[in-house]
Amino acid sequence: MTSAAGVRTEPPTLAELRAAQDRSRRVLLAVLLVGMVAAAIAELVIGPAKISVYDALMALWPSSEPATQASEIVQAIRLPRLLLALCVGATLGVCGAALQGLFRNPLADPTIIGVSGGGVLGAGLVIVAGKTLAPGFLAVAGLFALPLGAFAGSMIAIIAVYGMSRISGLASGSALILAGIAINAICDGALGYLNFIAFDDQLRELVFWRLGSLGRVTWTSLPPAAVLMVISVLLMLRVAPSLNVYLLGEREAVHLGVNVERMKRVIILLVALGVGSAVALTGLIGFIGLAAPHIIRLFAGADHRIVLPGSALLGALLILCADLIARTAVAPAELPIGLLTSALGGPFFLWMLMRYRRELF
Repeated sequence: MTSAAGVRTEPPTLAELRAAQDRSRRVLLAVLLVGMVAAAIAELVIGPAKISVYDALMALWPSSEPATQASEIVQAIRLPRLLLALCVGATLGVCGAALQGLFRNPLADPTIIGVSGGGVLGAGLVIVAGKTLAPGFLAVAGLFALPLGAFAGSMIAIIAVYGMSRISGLASGSALILAGIAINAICDGALGYLNFIAFDDQLRELVFWRLGSLGRVTWTSLPPAAVLMVISVLLMLRVAPSLNVYLLGEREAVHLGVNVERMKRVIILLVALGVGSAVALTGLIGFIGLAAPHIIRLFAGADHRIVLPGSALLGALLILCADLIARTAVAPAELPIGLLTSALGGPFFLWMLMRYRRELF
């Protein structure tokens, strides 16, 4: 109803409020997509060798003309690095959002609760002890050996954390954090022992995995892990409606027809698959899975149908921005991206801890 001056006097209806909310969420996703595309273009053109946007885009298309230096740099170095950043950022963002929904805990993150540490340990075991303990596995698995080792480590870690958190009640903040500390300590101790017994070339590999970097990806190593990460992200998006119902409570979700135990198993499997595959190529990159979902929730609320894809887009955007800083801040050298995300994510974690201290403890 409107007044004579054309000013509406009635409050908006529920349908109108939902429509406005849906429009704002679509705008948010569109903005994130545009930002991610802009960061992706910057990833191709910015670096020690300056490349124009035109040359970078032309290098993406097959051509019968002789390859130029710019096209070789883009195709051999920057494009696989860009694709890895997109896959890893989206995977860590989605997995962080799913873990926070599963544990109903705002501090759940693959790094904090030890899932990433378990993946690094699994990859480390393949690097240092694979030829001695499981030569047949390495021969059969081939390029998938490292992702599968990291997946196994991540799976063991998340199952252990989930089991320990249930001892004092599901989604108990203190139990989750303490379980994560314990898992990370165990993984750090085991990695320290691997460092002690490793040969020089193996030791360099382990140091790379513990610091985190996108710099060693190749067209040979990218496809196996990228396929597993894409599968993890796409299947995780399908869990969003069940996670929304699960927020009401476990009993309520069961009464509303959600197979809660199956949902938990699916999320645990997909998180281990995605995080393990990411760790297998980049090493330890922390706090993306913590920051991305919370930033999305600040603007879009708790609906996982928006939080999960939004976290994927924002996670990819954050990784791209962090990698740009890592490649240019101390050029021609390169900062490990894991150090950069930890330096920025640590204060964010402390802020989250102070904000939710009453709910957690």
